[in-house]
This record gives sequence, structure tokens and C-alpha cells, in this order.
Amino acid sequence: MISRKSVISFGMVSIPIAMYTATQDNDIHFNQLHKEDHSRIRYKKTCSHCGKELTSKDIVKGYEYDKDKYVVITDEDIEKIKTEKEKSIQILHFAQLNQISPVYYDKTYQAVPQPGGEKAFELLRAALMEEQKIAIGKTVMGTKDTLMAIIPREDGILISKMFYADDVKELQKQYTKPQVSEQELNMAKLLINSMDTPFDPSKYKDEYQVKLRELIETKISGKEVVSPEPEGEGKVIDLMDALKASVEKAKKGKETA
Repeated sequence: MISRKSVISFGMVSIPIAMYTATQDNDIHFNQLHKEDHSRIRYKKTCSHCGKELTSKDIVKGYEYDKDKYVVITDEDIEKIKTEKEKSIQILHFAQLNQISPVYYDKTYQAVPQPGGEKAFELLRAALMEEQKIAIGKTVMGTKDTLMAIIPREDGILISKMFYADDVKELQKQYTKPQVSEQELNMAKLLINSMDTPFDPSKYKDEYQVKLRELIETKISGKEVVSPEPEGEGKVIDLMDALKASVEKAKKGKETA
């Protein structure tokens, strides 16, 4: 399903695109129930003046400009003040991908060229890939200027909404960095390299959701939920010994695979 249509603009180039949401929610969700009779808890929207229960079609946006005084703003009003520039994604500059901390990325979309924009879209993607760069752009989404990162991939382009600097908290907790020896560092690097494999997202599953589903099925069938046997407490061992053991384990794992 198309999330929105837009245009990527830089210089004199305009590329019409459609943006599709790139992620989905697969989590198990629970409803709130009354503890006594397990009836569903419902939340009603009511008017503070007349007490009437309201549906979404009865509700409009309002801005309080004075005490208990509101001006109504419709979606049509908001769209009217947008210029074509604000409706498009204006590329501001280009940057190295590794210059940006992941903390700045928010929701991600897949960008697909619209008819007539395929050549320019592919040219932008290929050039960004060759230079190992991303584009930083800006557009209006809803009622605010939204920063966006245009990220090239082998099979297309992803667009991620970004946080502004004042949206991101500074790292609150600092720690005193202990000294590590060259031998320890080399062993740690050896462990990293022994576990170095290409990233394949299909290999990773939400195993806890599977256990949660099994719990639900157990409860539905009326069986007793049984806790797993506790694992033995890990012994505190020398860091170098732990690194060596981890390297050996990783090597055996690769050989088995």
C-alpha cells in the first residue's frame, strides 16, 4: 500500500516516487480485560460540554489560542498552505553513510520510481552507491518539516525519516575506560573476525514471540504453564581465557556449518 507520493528534487532534477512502508508490526498484542469477569475494557471519547459519545468522524483538530477558545484547522487548510517545494523531498546535501549515528534514524520507507522517473531514479541510486554516500533531504510531513536520509541499496532506494539534533538525548551515562593490553585487543579482534559473516536478515527470528505463542496455546488448552529448568550460573573467569574459549567455540561453529 502506497504511504504517499512525492518528488525527489536536487538541482534541476525532479524524480517522481511512491513511498511504501518498509516495516510491519508482527508482535503479539494483548487486550485489557476486567479482572473479575474478563470483559473487554473500552475507552470512549466524549464531549466535555454535552457528554455525547463521539466517533472519529465527529472530531476535528483545534488550536487553543486563548483560554477555552479554539480555532479549527482542517487537513484541507494544511494542504492549501504547502507549496510544491514543501510537498517534494528537497535534497540539501550529500554525506558519507558512516558519518551518521543510527540514533538519528526513525521510520523507513521503500522508494519506487513513478512512470517517467525510472532513469533519473536509477542514476541517483547508482551514483550514490558508487560514491558510498547518502542524500540528506527535507520535506513537510503532516505539520512539520521532516529530515530524511535517502539511502542507496543494490536493489533500490530506502528513505528514512530522521530526528533533529534537539530530539536526540545526549548520552547520559559515561564510564571510565580501563586500559586493555595489546594481547587482549588482538584476541578480541580475532574473536570478531572468527564470527564475521555476511548479514542475512532472514536468519534471525523473534524466538521470544514463538515462546509467547506457545504460552498462549498452553493456556487455551487448559494446561499448566511450566517454567524451564534454570541454567547454571556462569562462572567469572579470566578475560583472556574467556576470549580464547569464545574463539574456539566460534571456529567449531563455522566448521560445523
